[in-house]
Amino acid sequence: MRLVVQRVKAASVKVDGKTVGEIGSGLLVLVGVSHADTGADVTFLAKKTVNLRIFDDADGIMNRSVLDTGGAILAVSQFTLYGDCKKGNRPSYIDAAPPEKGLKLYEEYVKQLRELGPRVETGIFQAEMEVSLINDGPVTLILESTGRES
Repeated sequence: MRLVVQRVKAASVKVDGKTVGEIGSGLLVLVGVSHADTGADVTFLAKKTVNLRIFDDADGIMNRSVLDTGGAILAVSQFTLYGDCKKGNRPSYIDAAPPEKGLKLYEEYVKQLRELGPRVETGIFQAEMEVSLINDGPVTLILESTGRES
């Protein structure tokens, strides 16, 4: 799995002009699933997401997690995170999971995030979405489950 995690002051996602997910302070997480991903990848990244210490403490040092701050998470599926642009100008999505597998692992990721404690909002899988955010920092990280270490 591949995640783009952004610390935000606010974020929302709309489908057909209607807001389907919205948070204040917390994390916007774009979620990409590959054909090789398993439940172990989901568990690893769910735990990593909620425990990332990227929020400032009283001394202005990034030492607090979304759990510590009481922040929320907006998780949005995005298969294009597995777009390969090495050859030519049109990305290849051969490494992205097929929709059925992508949906299953995306939903499991959201479920595990919720079980770990924060409020979690989502987009709609395979929908054409408009994502809005106010970056905080900005702080943006890429997390991957391949070659993982705890």
